[in-house]
Amino acid sequence: MAAKSDSQSSQRCLPDFPSIVPNLIDGQMVSTAAQLQPVYDPSTGHTVAELAEADASTVSQAVEAARRSFSSEIWSGAPVAERQRVLYDCAQVILEHGEELAQLETLCAGIPIAGSSRRHVEIGAGWLQYFAERIGSWSGAVHNQAPGATTLVINEPRGVAAQFSPWNVPIGLALLKVSAAISVGNSVVLKPSEQTPLGILRAIELLHSAGLPPGVVNLVNGRGPVTGAALAQSQDIDCVSFTGGGVAGRAVAQAAAARFLPCVLELGGKSAVVIFEDADLDLALEAALLSAFGNNGQACLAGSRILVQASIADEFIDRFVARVQRMRIGDPFDPSNDLGPMASASHRDYVVGFVDKLKADGDELLTGGRALSELEPGYYVEPMVALCHDPSHSVAQQEIFGPFATFLRFADEKTAFRIANSTRYGLLAYLWTRDQGRALRGYQQLRAGSVVINGPMLRERNAPFGGIGDSGMGSEGGDYSLRFYSQEKTVVMAQDWQPTRRIGAT
Repeated sequence: MAAKSDSQSSQRCLPDFPSIVPNLIDGQMVSTAAQLQPVYDPSTGHTVAELAEADASTVSQAVEAARRSFSSEIWSGAPVAERQRVLYDCAQVILEHGEELAQLETLCAGIPIAGSSRRHVEIGAGWLQYFAERIGSWSGAVHNQAPGATTLVINEPRGVAAQFSPWNVPIGLALLKVSAAISVGNSVVLKPSEQTPLGILRAIELLHSAGLPPGVVNLVNGRGPVTGAALAQSQDIDCVSFTGGGVAGRAVAQAAAARFLPCVLELGGKSAVVIFEDADLDLALEAALLSAFGNNGQACLAGSRILVQASIADEFIDRFVARVQRMRIGDPFDPSNDLGPMASASHRDYVVGFVDKLKADGDELLTGGRALSELEPGYYVEPMVALCHDPSHSVAQQEIFGPFATFLRFADEKTAFRIANSTRYGLLAYLWTRDQGRALRGYQQLRAGSVVINGPMLRERNAPFGGIGDSGMGSEGGDYSLRFYSQEKTVVMAQDWQPTRRIGAT
């Protein structure tokens, strides 16, 4: 594998951004002096800005602003056609500023601008467009089965949605959550990751410029134990959507459960890619590489466990390792690079730390395995490939969330599905076979929220995306998001009702 210098960094032409990253409350920039947290460029290790961390008081201001906007009905009471118009305009302005947003995302996250950040911005704009269109046909129901009555089922917005978005797909996932919630009339308080605040701040500014009323979307920045805890524990939120790690997700879920709030969690993954000997191995190879190393390997849907049938395992693994060894690593702004840095120094150390774990378990490191000192102070690592001899070992069980692929061999179909299901995660599974019967048996037996057959991750916006086990609960996407952000109300309209008995009548 080739490690390239960061000489391209001098060729960056970054957009302007604030040196102190504020919160955005009721349409106004709000900075607090309580704590300033550094925001790093992971490709250089340098501080690029400081974050004005929202404390409990600032979070309370944001929730109050969201509640005022909701209660005023400036947005919640707006006609569907008006909300559609604004959402379409929001999508358009995001696309018009796509390059600016992609650069800010890459600056903070270190993910390649060509393969990831630009796509993330397009995904975010696509969700705004999707929900603008979908609410045009989103409706309740009418029932007439009860004699002497007509029953209406009406969908109403829940109120104030607390939303937590991650650092690995900052703009795309934040705008998924925001667009779903506001499309049906809710107001929002969004807490993005403290590692990637710049692109999201600019994106929410752009939504306001497109006509979104102040207070409908509010942004609070800070660390989970400070800002996140204050938001999750707020007494004036009505639902919670969280995407991130399991530790923080559990804390958010506990806070929501204490108040019986609806909560959707999209957490980690340890997805299996199951490749049978009858698969199209050329396509399976390309998809496995993309799934394991796309987005710098920092993706919950990464196919990080690659299960290969024994009869083809040696050849497939050799081809895979050869491709990994030719990967180019360096400045994420350089489109010729395959991998950028890890998102933080601590995460770099966490990923590389699995090399010692696999050796202690008796597994084999086939390539990679070190932090790239020649690219310091950036947080770069070599892409890693391991051969695991027991599916209970660390590299086959723990979410590494980096460019780290683990191979396991299997003999037959039954063993393959057993190994695939042998983790506490259940987000995705990938299956490669030309056998239609095996494909049918596979999607029935694989324990995952989504199963992809003969392809990489292809997301259908109408379909639910969520996991089971430690991968979370609930789903987002399509009508599943709209239902989550809506409260059903049943209205029974009696027709010519007459009492059949009179209690207490003389």
